[in-house]
Amino acid sequence: MDADQIVRDFCAAWSRSDLESILSFFTEDAVYHNIPMEACEGRENIRNLIGGMFSTIASIDFDIRIQVTNGLLVLNERIDTLVMGEKTIALPVCGVFELTEEGLIKAWRDYFDAAQFAGA
Repeated sequence: MDADQIVRDFCAAWSRSDLESILSFFTEDAVYHNIPMEACEGRENIRNLIGGMFSTIASIDFDIRIQVTNGLLVLNERIDTLVMGEKTIALPVCGVFELTEEGLIKAWRDYFDAAQFAGA
């Protein structure tokens, strides 16, 4: 199991807007938390959250600038480029991914400036 490659593949699935592929990376009881918003728990709740995001975001691309791995923990610094209607938002993000021995994401936390996102 290559934790680094799993997270890279997961990030690449976002650029394809492939909801089923994205969900296949999560455990059933995974936690997805966009800080400072509330955490989303469970694959079905994550499905609803991401599905809702895809209804307003025409495209999203994760450009990983730096990624480090320590066992089952992966941290990356990225620029997430989102196209929403007439707006294109380039959002600096720091992501923390906790994986299981089986190579699934059990926790994902993204840290970003919500004011930058809202004001773009």
